[in-house]
Amino acid sequence: MLHDVVVRSAADSGKDGADLSAAVSAAQDGDEDAFRVLYRAIQPGLLRYLRVQVGDAAEDVAAEAWLQIARDLRTFRGDAAGFRGWAAAIARHRALDYVRHQHRLPPPAGPVDELAYLLPAGDDTAGSAIDAMATGAALALIAKLPRDQAEAVLLRVVLGLDAKTAAKVLGKRAGAVRTAAYRGLRGLAAYLKEAEGHGAAAAEKRAPTRGVTQTPAPALKDMR
Repeated sequence: MLHDVVVRSAADSGKDGADLSAAVSAAQDGDEDAFRVLYRAIQPGLLRYLRVQVGDAAEDVAAEAWLQIARDLRTFRGDAAGFRGWAAAIARHRALDYVRHQHRLPPPAGPVDELAYLLPAGDDTAGSAIDAMATGAALALIAKLPRDQAEAVLLRVVLGLDAKTAAKVLGKRAGAVRTAAYRGLRGLAAYLKEAEGHGAAAAEKRAPTRGVTQTPAPALKDMR
């Protein structure tokens, strides 16, 4: 079934999740080293998420989000997965504040203000698509998706949130999150296939054709 898919999120699985939960608790007690652990674990995904939302302002918006996270950390209640969702919600609100302040939507290559949630497809075709791309290329393709699908992919795949946590961030049902994420990943797979087709066509077009005799490349056996 389409909705019985497995989200490939290793973010909070096993020992890593337990360690991050312990870091959350320690940071709430004032342990600065534990807070640095949280920062190193969350910041990379948060930056990618914000880069699609607000473009070049991502680092500034992330800094504002972390200021709020540090200020309100003692009020947080939950485990590592919950902390990721809480941090994502704060970053999302800061991004929306930035967009409203600018009185414009984020650049076409990247913003999302009403996005949702994600979950990789069961056959892994779309999920592995992201793994195959450089970060910049992946974010550019995600930004081309419909807004709800784009944020679904960002929250579920890039930030590693489960459907329930992502739905809470966006104030929507987990089922709607799963649907948007599934469609988004299928869309990414389609974009990749289209890009590969264009690349092959361009390579063929660049090949010499004006009377130049092409020497066949030697077979592997001939090179030994």
